[in-house]
Amino acid sequence: MREFPDYYYTQSAAIPYRHRKGKLEVLLITSRKKKRWIIPKGIVEPTLGAPDSAAKEAWEEAGVAGIIHPEPLGVYTYEKWGGRCTVTVYTLKVETEFAHWPEEDRNREWVSVQEAASRVREKDLKTMIRSLPKWLKRHA
Repeated sequence: MREFPDYYYTQSAAIPYRHRKGKLEVLLITSRKKKRWIIPKGIVEPTLGAPDSAAKEAWEEAGVAGIIHPEPLGVYTYEKWGGRCTVTVYTLKVETEFAHWPEEDRNREWVSVQEAASRVREKDLKTMIRSLPKWLKRHA
């Protein structure tokens, strides 16, 4: 049985990325308990919509801001709060990385696409991260 209202189970996430020295990098953060690597995600705020909610989560959880692409990269699901959360994933081209942000107790690390895909747990998210270079070429 679900522990929260239905809207809690509709989430959005951002894959923050940058190009550095000719290489594509992805920013991962640790979960609250720092047990695993994740991407910034959270409940879709009705006043913002999914893409802007994802950008807000990137600021709050990872301390980055930039350009969120309005077209999703994909969708994955995971179990939480007694139900299944559906997460729509967007790309965020990072323009600013802040020294201080709301959840700066999380670790954050820029890694290669291959490393990012190996660190996250969800199979569909791994696939999305691996598809990022081709997706960015099509949506540039």
